[in-house]
Amino acid sequence: MKSQKVVSLSILLFLVVLLGKPLDAQKPLTGAGDLLLSIMEKELHRGQAELSKQDPAPYFTSYNVTDGESLVILSAQGGILNSAHTRRRAADVSMRIGDSTLDNTHGQERNSGITSGQLPQRDDPDAIARVLWKLTYEQYRKARQAYSNVKTKTAVRAKDDDDSPDFSQEKPSTYMEKTSSPPFPEQKAWEELARRYSASFRQFPQVEESMVYLTAARSHSYLVSTEGTKIVTADAIFRVMIQAETRADDGMQLVRVETFQFSDPKKVPSEVEVAASVKKMANDLSALRAAPLAEPYSGPALLSGRASAVFFHEVLGHRVEGQRQRGRDEGQTFTKKVNEKIMPEFLSVTDDPTLHTLAGTELSGFYRFDDEGTPASRVEVVKDGVLKNFLMGRLPVKNFSNSNGHGRGQEGRMPVGRQGNLIVTSSKTIPDAQLRSRFLEEIKKQGKPYGLYFEDIQGGFTLTSRDLPQAFQVLPVMVWRVYTDGRPDELVRGVDIVGTPLTVLTQIAATGDTTSVFNGICGAESGSVPVSAAAPAMLFSDMEVQKRKYGDTRPPILPPPPGATAEKGGAK
Repeated sequence: MKSQKVVSLSILLFLVVLLGKPLDAQKPLTGAGDLLLSIMEKELHRGQAELSKQDPAPYFTSYNVTDGESLVILSAQGGILNSAHTRRRAADVSMRIGDSTLDNTHGQERNSGITSGQLPQRDDPDAIARVLWKLTYEQYRKARQAYSNVKTKTAVRAKDDDDSPDFSQEKPSTYMEKTSSPPFPEQKAWEELARRYSASFRQFPQVEESMVYLTAARSHSYLVSTEGTKIVTADAIFRVMIQAETRADDGMQLVRVETFQFSDPKKVPSEVEVAASVKKMANDLSALRAAPLAEPYSGPALLSGRASAVFFHEVLGHRVEGQRQRGRDEGQTFTKKVNEKIMPEFLSVTDDPTLHTLAGTELSGFYRFDDEGTPASRVEVVKDGVLKNFLMGRLPVKNFSNSNGHGRGQEGRMPVGRQGNLIVTSSKTIPDAQLRSRFLEEIKKQGKPYGLYFEDIQGGFTLTSRDLPQAFQVLPVMVWRVYTDGRPDELVRGVDIVGTPLTVLTQIAATGDTTSVFNGICGAESGSVPVSAAAPAMLFSDMEVQKRKYGDTRPPILPPPPGATAEKGGAK
């Protein structure tokens, strides 16, 4: 996370997360799990008792250990590029010095609240306790220095508008996961599956580069704190991700991505299903290569449900995360808009991480407890167009003093308020077919030569820092010009949706009646976390697009090697 606070959602970011470090994993909560929890509790309370004799002493400490395994397989053109099955135990030690009103995590020192390291995989009490002891003392030294800095800066700097405490008071939680783990896929079997999946691309020479990623991860997370919280949760997630790329003659890189997500490896997609996706991706890329470049445009636009979901994640979701409502660096777009209308009254927005599925689709943003030990809860963010709430972790903001179970962060990062399952609903829907007719009417009404239909969006980013424009940029991949004179829709390429939230949210004129889901990985200051967004198709009376920047690298001069297009050993 850079200082400008650029936050983004992209299905492509999933690759960075997978390849950057091993994923977490899960094992039965018996014996070893009970032993690990016991060691954590014993060392936590021993450390707190000893450090309480220091001046200053910590008022809060927690241990969060993730014990897991992961399988990551990369395949291309029927061959395996990489296959790794890993085990890992990682510990986060969080500590706060001072008191909840002002502690070492205040302002720019927020990252002083956590220290991370790897634990021994073997259930050796002495070895595990030794590592926890070392991490605890390292964290104490870091927190003590930061607290000294905080007190000095607070004494000489002007007072902020929001002088809320640095840590909310919450009831301790106790939960022990009792569900059994799903079976973990056999590595060799998944390698063969990856080979067959990726071989489907051999028959499409127009695809310059293609990859298939199979990932499996299951984990147990253990959280104990000096407040009395003791939580053990189990997670498992399996994904198949297919990526294909080509390049237009003018040098523009063109990418298509398809992802399958499931909580049980038995639900892995069939070869027929994957082959159909591969064919569509290849055909899309061929069409995009031949498509004309789009021009800057402002006028009526229609977004599919999937595109609308990503749009809302970027434009609204990040700006209603709690920590963005305080501090001199934040733009605070919606901070003073509570109980004010910010979008049409027929729209409502909730964030509900307690939902595991929606309309039969599994949701990536599901969790039982957030990363600060607070139970997940449904938050009504916008009701009938009126802003009602923010997504809160344990960093309070003015008039919102408690967490609502949205404190999230990846290993080694301080949790902050983040999205889980952002869901947009409408009380005034019309059938999707009629929505297109309304779209055409709006184009004619405004006297435009055409409107733009956004079929698919791969991700985007938004700027929330006040020293930068309070703008967003959404990255579509399948965009169509829709004409009113009877001409067929025309595929175009090379545009991004741009704008500012306060303006664009008021331009929504109508919604369809079918909700679509986007699952992805979201990156922000607390790292990368899985999220979902769901929304119906939406008609905007006005939307702006700009030309996309791209390079000047030419497509390959040489044709593919002889025989490369044959399906030798490929999927049938």
